[in-house]
Amino acid sequence: MSEILENLFGGKERARILRFFLQNPEKEFKLADIYTKNLLDKKKTKKETDNLIKIKFIVKRKRKGRVFYVLNQSFNYYPELKNLIAKSNIYPQCKSLGKIKSVGDIKYAGISGTFINYVKGKADLILVGEDISRGKLKNLINNLEAEIGKEISFVLMSSEEMKYRLNMLDKFLLEFFEGPHEEIVNKMPGLKQFIANRK
Repeated sequence: MSEILENLFGGKERARILRFFLQNPEKEFKLADIYTKNLLDKKKTKKETDNLIKIKFIVKRKRKGRVFYVLNQSFNYYPELKNLIAKSNIYPQCKSLGKIKSVGDIKYAGISGTFINYVKGKADLILVGEDISRGKLKNLINNLEAEIGKEISFVLMSSEEMKYRLNMLDKFLLEFFEGPHEEIVNKMPGLKQFIANRK
């Protein structure tokens, strides 16, 4: 779906900027925020934001000599675009999720929240594993956030912590497993049965 949007909207830059503002409709951003958070080229980002100002998709505001950009929620096609972008965030279209195994010895990876359009989800991603590379994990999260245009709430824990929290019937984990979610990796013995018993 990311590729479809890029072709539909004329490239990665425009697709990511559109998604970014639609996912953060109330927030104001400096130009540096836009290209940094979306992992985009500065010049291309400036060109695209100027184009989006011309069609009144975003509005430019000045405060204390600083320039900010914000979504124009009165834009004619705002509801339709918001709906289209929401549908494009669903797993498995998110390419960066395929790189989850590269961050370390992953025993479990599950998604909910933003990835499956479940607004009540308290976490977007739960990762359980050993020997996790903090650098690779940070890079993965940055890429995921750039791809979906929104900050991701994630939880990282060891296998031992996961087992302990499940034995204690940890409320947060129970809500995650009892609610809508998708598994990307599950190498934890007995977890599938545990989840099935909770439904």
